[in-house]
Amino acid sequence: MDRTVTELLRANEGHAREFASRFDAVQEAQHPEAVTVCCSDSRVLQDHVFDNHTPGRLFTCGNIGNRVVQRTAVGDTVSGDVLYPLEHTGTRVAVVVGHTGCGAVTATYAALTDGLSEPPGIEHCLDLLGPHLEPGVDMLPDGLDEADAVNRLVEYNVDRQVGVLLDSDDVPDDTDVVGVVYDFQDVYGGERGEVHVVNVDGERDVATLRDAHPAVADRIRRLWEY
Repeated sequence: MDRTVTELLRANEGHAREFASRFDAVQEAQHPEAVTVCCSDSRVLQDHVFDNHTPGRLFTCGNIGNRVVQRTAVGDTVSGDVLYPLEHTGTRVAVVVGHTGCGAVTATYAALTDGLSEPPGIEHCLDLLGPHLEPGVDMLPDGLDEADAVNRLVEYNVDRQVGVLLDSDDVPDDTDVVGVVYDFQDVYGGERGEVHVVNVDGERDVATLRDAHPAVADRIRRLWEY
């Protein structure tokens, strides 16, 4: 067996010892407080981002580009893995988590501007992001380097995914939908690893959001007002 797999199994022994009793309350059912939709990037440790060590607290989804959309026979719909806790476990908070330097956004930006060739599976994922990002690409200020352009599009993508959830008839009306960006590159001027709120239920204006949510005002900021 590959050494990496052996090491992972050994590491699981410590996890099992620590968590054994933490599963008592969730043996038969789950009622997570929130569903989080993160990018499946190895640098984004979804539970650790929120210091979560409680089984059953967060329903975590991951894919490249933190998408909430999947393509079905009836067209693009809210992805089943995102919708499941909203439909079946009473969850009423959805958090879309983008991150600085996102590879999926970078690749989609390249596909929309210069063209890009990827294997069909990756191409499918980028095709799901493309229609949501294309208007943002057209609005980018002149003179940005690629890194700055991508990080603005990271915010734009989070906004678009929040919008999909808010506009969907499948998402309960009383669901709170929040868009955040996880920053491990010092882009937002805070600490590495901080999460910054960029969208709450479709509202993007920083001053408005800070007035409405003073308890987290220091975590509300944007790179791009458009």
